[in-house]
Amino acid sequence: MNQKYIVAIDGGTQSTKVSIFDTTGHEICSHTVKLRPMHLYGECFAEHPDDDLWDSLKEACQGVFAKFQGDKKDIIGVGLGSIRCCRALLKADGNLASPVQSWMDIRLSKPYEHENDEVRYVTTTTGYLTHRLTGETKDTRCNYVGPWPIDYYKLEWMEDKEAFDAYTTPREMLFELVDPSTILGNITPFAAEATGIPVGTPVASTSNDKAVEGLGAGLLNNGTVLVSLGTYIAAMMLGDKANQNPQNYWVNPGATPGEWLYESSGIRRGMSTISWVLDLLGGDIVAEANRLGISREAYMNRLAAEVPAGSDGLYTLLHWLARPTHPHERGVMLGFSGVHKGPHMFRSVMEGIAMTMKNNVQAMVDEQGITLKSIVVSGGGSNGELFMQIMADVFGVPAVRNVVNGSASMGAAICAALALGVYQTREEAIAQMVQVRDSYQPIPEHVDIYREINENVYKHLADQTDALLRKSHEILTKHSC
Repeated sequence: MNQKYIVAIDGGTQSTKVSIFDTTGHEICSHTVKLRPMHLYGECFAEHPDDDLWDSLKEACQGVFAKFQGDKKDIIGVGLGSIRCCRALLKADGNLASPVQSWMDIRLSKPYEHENDEVRYVTTTTGYLTHRLTGETKDTRCNYVGPWPIDYYKLEWMEDKEAFDAYTTPREMLFELVDPSTILGNITPFAAEATGIPVGTPVASTSNDKAVEGLGAGLLNNGTVLVSLGTYIAAMMLGDKANQNPQNYWVNPGATPGEWLYESSGIRRGMSTISWVLDLLGGDIVAEANRLGISREAYMNRLAAEVPAGSDGLYTLLHWLARPTHPHERGVMLGFSGVHKGPHMFRSVMEGIAMTMKNNVQAMVDEQGITLKSIVVSGGGSNGELFMQIMADVFGVPAVRNVVNGSASMGAAICAALALGVYQTREEAIAQMVQVRDSYQPIPEHVDIYREINENVYKHLADQTDALLRKSHEILTKHSC
């Protein structure tokens, strides 16, 4: 019997990745295409230029099939995942009426406003790509995170007319909602020619991108938390009910029916801060990394591993992208002295990320009365051994990474496997498809150092600097007018 394959689509803020998995979770091949720079303009508008999400998906599909050595006839399905909290405005023919609005766009903080008569449909990135691939006007009900006229507990369009109308989006402009991990439609001849995916291949729904990551990371409801190191760094855990009015986390729909995902506060432009430090340090580290035949990240990890835990008193507050409601927020590096060099800055950013997420996660689990037992770390940052050890030391629990650490791709593949009946339950699919790569145990003396720093210094940085940053923002705003 021939091996069967699943195509997994992972659309992100900075790139589109397409992977091919077998049904036991082995990644056969993958191809990633970087998205074009975000178009930033006006009053905090942020758009993916032109038709970049679709163009990058086509290119990524063509790239992965150039690497694929199997038989396309053995591809049984596609799992479609993409970025949450975005808005796509479509014409009647399915083409974009305007570029896709990013989650960073100020317009995503409020309901859709009809300003262009060419707009026929208002949907998410998953809805838009579903229509491109299958021609269907269907979308997963679990990617409507934000200002949509959806009953967040029933996950249906609001029945109350007055409540629905407050969102100013006519019902006929919205797609039909379907459960996650179900079949949306089949690849059309148009999509097959554009992507190389065989005509008629079933396309499975997923969920919002964080829920898909949680599924792909193998999250179970057992005191394990996933820390996802991406452009937006998030931490999440599995739940079985839509808790109302939580204080220290959000409740999002999960990636299988009846499942919920609890998500702590996160860090905007989180891993971009690492890139910022590397860019700031300039060409010398690139030259030395090239001489050693390694990446600049790997080279800096080597140097930062020699820096003591606590970075000799250099602390980083991760506010490189202010929240819309807190425009005065700025990143802060505090505690410089003559001993500090580039590796200290590099390690301090990683420690700042770890301590910020530790505090966010602790607030989430404490509110639920749950004991944190372990963390799974996913995303590109988890490739660094130093970062993994810092995460274990700061959290004080084992830090695990999986063989496939781009867990959104794995999650999309699992959604397809469930939709196609390859596996019957989430637990069965995880057991068969998610493999642990390694685990980092916390170093006791480092745990003690980080606990003291966090409790006595780091937790108080934001409060201590907030008033000064507000005053700075007022001054700069006044003089820029």
